[in-house]
Amino acid sequence: MFDPVGSSVLVVEPVSGGADVARLAHHLGMTVVIASQDVGDCEIPADLRKIASVVLTVDTNDEKTLFDVVAEHHEREPLAAVLPGCDFYVATTARLAARLGLPGLPVETVDAVRNKARMRERVAAAGLRTPRFAEASSPEALRTAAEIVGFPNVMKPVESSGSIHVSRADDWAQLAAAYAALTGDRELDLGRPMGHTVVVEQYVAGEEVSADGYVENGRVTVVAITRKVLGAEPRFVELGHLTPADLPDDVTNEVVAYTEQVVRALNVTAGPFHCEMRLSDEGPVLMELGARLPGDGIPELIRLVTGTDLAAVMLAAGLGVDAAELPAFGPPAAPYAAMRFFVADDLDSHSGILGWDELDDRPDVIGKQLFIPPGTPIPQTGDCRSRLACVRYTAESYEAVQAFWKSLDDLAVLP
Repeated sequence: MFDPVGSSVLVVEPVSGGADVARLAHHLGMTVVIASQDVGDCEIPADLRKIASVVLTVDTNDEKTLFDVVAEHHEREPLAAVLPGCDFYVATTARLAARLGLPGLPVETVDAVRNKARMRERVAAAGLRTPRFAEASSPEALRTAAEIVGFPNVMKPVESSGSIHVSRADDWAQLAAAYAALTGDRELDLGRPMGHTVVVEQYVAGEEVSADGYVENGRVTVVAITRKVLGAEPRFVELGHLTPADLPDDVTNEVVAYTEQVVRALNVTAGPFHCEMRLSDEGPVLMELGARLPGDGIPELIRLVTGTDLAAVMLAAGLGVDAAELPAFGPPAAPYAAMRFFVADDLDSHSGILGWDELDDRPDVIGKQLFIPPGTPIPQTGDCRSRLACVRYTAESYEAVQAFWKSLDDLAVLP
């Protein structure tokens, strides 16, 4: 049995699922090292700072500088694993792991799980179902892309996340406006500019789900399929997740088979994956795949309903051991689990949420979080940055999940 005690793990910018990996590593007696810019939206949370034995303050978007700083630390205090704290650093940590001789994703193909255009190319080359698409980095190329793809279409920055600047367009004017909004956005995301390169792809109608699982020893395992609830188009902000999705058996089997094909086409060889797709009339169609933990607290929902801890799976992959060597598998705690987000697109700020405190008395509520405090300006971005709060809960049936979701309509965001 593998003994993790004393082994050292590096997490680069633990702002999403990587934070859970860092907490788990500390719980298992491992030495936690964090590489971070540690400013703005990269500021290390207090609880992670407390458990980190070492904080390497470095520009994590400058790979050469990051690699040099980490290599120097590795020479003094050898690392056993290098892991991304969020999807922005999946490719970076794969290259860093290869440089240090540690387990990681194949460097020759890892960019395809970060860059949406490269992702589309590999999936299409494998002969799998995928929407028409074209890449563009200028207004002129955008018009050409629109001519190739047609309308309606969806514009996505090739290396962003959180539905930021993802927008449906039904005509050229809408597409041009969406691109202008992207190129005019000067806000940094984890220290990175938004970039001007996008993929324009055919709009796919259908319910959206995610298939989450992992790869180990060449085997692809889908652990759970989660139903996504999206906001009003033309934006695609995620307003909630319901696990499991409660799909018919034949649809479930089709989703699992398609996911395995996509995972293999993108050469994800180890660790967790988060595969988002729409269920079209022709079958599942890939929206995107991340070779990392899902965000939005989905790993907790999956752990509750399946007993599988994807953070432990990710840590095991980074260490090069089987997930069973770590506490990755246990009994489920509930048949269903869900998370709902709250937004107030018509408000510039809020004074509170009516009924918020009363949720503490609900035994099915397992957690809640307020992202934007009262009196704080609400970003009018129509993406993950504009979500005010979330509630997580469990239920005994899918009908109960839906009923509790509807009961949350009674909560009111106060101006």
